Order: sequence, then structure tokens, then C-alpha cells
Amino acid sequence: MTVQYYEDNAEQFAQDTLQVDMSPLHERFLAQLPPASRILDAGCGAGRDAAVFLQLGYQVEAFDASPKLVKIAKETSGIHVQLSTFLNFTSDRPFAGIWACASLLHVPARNMSATLKHMAELLEPKGVMYVSFKYGEGETNHNGRHFTNCTEERLAEFLEDTGLSIYETWISADQRPERADEQWLNALLQAQ
Repeated sequence: MTVQYYEDNAEQFAQDTLQVDMSPLHERFLAQLPPASRILDAGCGAGRDAAVFLQLGYQVEAFDASPKLVKIAKETSGIHVQLSTFLNFTSDRPFAGIWACASLLHVPARNMSATLKHMAELLEPKGVMYVSFKYGEGETNHNGRHFTNCTEERLAEFLEDTGLSIYETWISADQRPERADEQWLNALLQAQ
């Protein structure tokens, strides 16, 4: 359902998101990582963040579950972008950081802990993962997309027995001007 939405709307999604300034979130995430370390952009969308991390000198791998977004992300970033879901993605080498910006929120709640545990296994010891969710409870479907909403308490429940712990959380407004009233839960998670 959600992948089909992005297949049907890939060009519009790219147009709506590629120019959004995410630098405050990038800075908070990158401050936790060694320079030039390995980053995985998990659910990379149109490749906006992967391109920024590459320009800043990081080694970046990226994946998305939408074939059309994978193609756009390759064009945006200039790197190979893998067609994959969270649970199917593998890598021969661990990452210092995983960036999952507004992507894990499409994973159904019943699969969230298993997905987070799999992501944790891709991190170096003490590696850092950034995640963001629409702030709230429950699950919703909107225009053909599934959303798992999250509060600080719900995130803590999802993280039980995953190998990840909360380093910090904060609430922010959506960075797109027409959605400034939407609240997001942001979190930096750390691998044990």
C-alpha cells in the first residue's frame, strides 16, 4: 500500500521534499559521528539527505522500497541506491550512523521492534541512529500510506530487547511551510 503510493507519486514527492532544509537535524545527528564515517540512509526517499552527507565527506549507502524513488535517489546523490525494505537490507560492514528520517513511520507497529532490532545489528558498537515519527498514538492510513505514530513512551516500548536505547528525544514542527502545525518526534538512539 505505502510503496504503491510512492510509486504513483514519486516525482511529486521528490519535488516536495528535495529542497526542504534539514540542516538542523543533520547537525544534531552528525555531531554524534566521527568525520568521514559510514552512514546508512534507510528509506532514503528522493536521496536528499544521502546527497548532503556525501557532500560533507561521509561514506554513504542508501536504500528505499520504491523503485521510482530509488531511481530518483541515484540521480540526486550520484551513488548506487539499493532497492530494499528495512528487514531485507544487509551490509558486509557496520555503520557508524543510520539515518531513518520519516521512513520507519511506515512500518506497522507489530513489526517495529523486529525492524529496529535488525537496524541495530547494522550499527557499530555505540553507533547512532536517527529516527522520526509523526507525534501521537496509534496507527493511521492517509491517502494510501500507513503511518505508525509515536510518543516518547511508545518509542521506549518499541526499543525493548532491540539492542538500542534512547540517547535523546525532542519534538519539532514539520519543516515544510504548509505543514508547520504538524508535530514530529525525533530521537537519537544508540547501539549497546
